[in-house]
Amino acid sequence: MICTFYSHEIGFDKIVNKLKSKYPKADFKIYDEDGSQIAEMETKDGLFGSANKLTITYRQRNEPSYQIPETDDSPLTANLRGLSGYAASLPSENEKVKELFLHKIQTLNSEFSIIQEKGKTKDLKELIYELAQNFDAVLFAQPDTSISKSDGQHFLNKNLDLIIDNNGACGIETLDVKINSAYYDKDQTSITDQQKEWKANSEKILEEKSIKINKHLPYIESEDEVVIRTAKEIAERVTVLAMTNLVAFNNLSGEEAGDYLKKYNLWDLVTPDEKDFFANPTEQRKSHESWKCECIWVLMWALNKVGDLGFPDELCSLNDIADEDYPVSPEKDPNDFINSITETRNKLEILALNDLYYRLDWACVDARINGTDMTAVHPGVVYERHYALNWLINYNEAEWDDVTCDT
Repeated sequence: MICTFYSHEIGFDKIVNKLKSKYPKADFKIYDEDGSQIAEMETKDGLFGSANKLTITYRQRNEPSYQIPETDDSPLTANLRGLSGYAASLPSENEKVKELFLHKIQTLNSEFSIIQEKGKTKDLKELIYELAQNFDAVLFAQPDTSISKSDGQHFLNKNLDLIIDNNGACGIETLDVKINSAYYDKDQTSITDQQKEWKANSEKILEEKSIKINKHLPYIESEDEVVIRTAKEIAERVTVLAMTNLVAFNNLSGEEAGDYLKKYNLWDLVTPDEKDFFANPTEQRKSHESWKCECIWVLMWALNKVGDLGFPDELCSLNDIADEDYPVSPEKDPNDFINSITETRNKLEILALNDLYYRLDWACVDARINGTDMTAVHPGVVYERHYALNWLINYNEAEWDDVTCDT
């Protein structure tokens, strides 16, 4: 295999037409096999020359879009998730390009590979370049080929310049991420007036704060698509987070926090990551867990124990929560707090806030990718609050350790 193309665009016919235009005297065999469309092309070097055989294998997503759906387990979609994970694991000397590349992977809809089965096809590098341009593709290239830019496997842009290789090398300064409006618009046909209102209200707030707006950012889920966590679930989660917070700020040891939760039969509510933290609360992990103050703040807001979250341009203060409303203290059984919680804020209020933080988080990610300072909000505060809100609305049905803040 010489390389594999990945593109937001689709169209096996476009590939075949390009081959027939560039090699008008070639013999072609077009067929389907195992869910892929295949084009075999044979050419000859002169009348009595040797034969050359080139094969292109193509497949595309059933429903082209601008993001990789979590619920689609088709082979190509699963492969794209794997591609994203692999790319994310690579080191990089240019984090901006790597972030853009990860965003571009989310938009991919088609995959096709070029294999030189026999001989050496004339002007192959030129063909690869033209296909890359036509499809605005990224290429997964092998070493020791006519287009190689690295000694190992690596990714190229549509100009056949190096995006990233296994050592993190990068030969470009930016990478275009384009979305076909036809794919975007198709997903908007069932959008409710409520979703449109959330988006409009959020964008108005961003505009007033001079924060960058992505008009193409999708709507969040509708009210009918979301099941909010129960009052008991939220109370239990915030209780455990309050204990991790005490360890993070050196008020308790990990062992003491674990003993407290076991004493009140709450240890089963602790996630695997949190159990690891209690077992080994290093300074680095304490620093990470200290940010969960913002998650506690959001969950206490959802339980009506915090009146107003405030704008995320500064850190919250858990000291502003009354002692009698806080889930843990040395003198009380945390189950009393859990059992006292019987209701949450209105689902519409939670979803409206989720929409806002979704768009704020995108602006923070965009600023980081482009190397600009985000001064209107605190990116760390935005991320943690978005994380808690996504858990509240059961985003992708993820449990606490696995919540994502997709933008």
